[in-house]
Amino acid sequence: MTEHPHMPDERPDDRWYPENLDWYVKWAASVLILLSLAFRAAGPEYRPYDLFFGTVGVALWLWVSVMWKDRALIMLNAVSLFMLLTAILREW
Repeated sequence: MTEHPHMPDERPDDRWYPENLDWYVKWAASVLILLSLAFRAAGPEYRPYDLFFGTVGVALWLWVSVMWKDRALIMLNAVSLFMLLTAILREW
């Protein structure tokens, strides 16, 4: 197979995101999870906010886990996301 002079060496889907995207996503996810915990501590009347921010935060951490290819974090965040989504469905 001959190489085309204008084609990059890596496959296009290897790095479809900026190199430090995981840094921004993990910090956004961490802030959302902390916000979720603050709503949880504030009382049961804030449960919908707790569930919403927790779900988004865990989903973002799941994305980071996949970017890092860290199977332990993938399992932890996938199970957490499933449980949070189950709780949301039970609420409504």
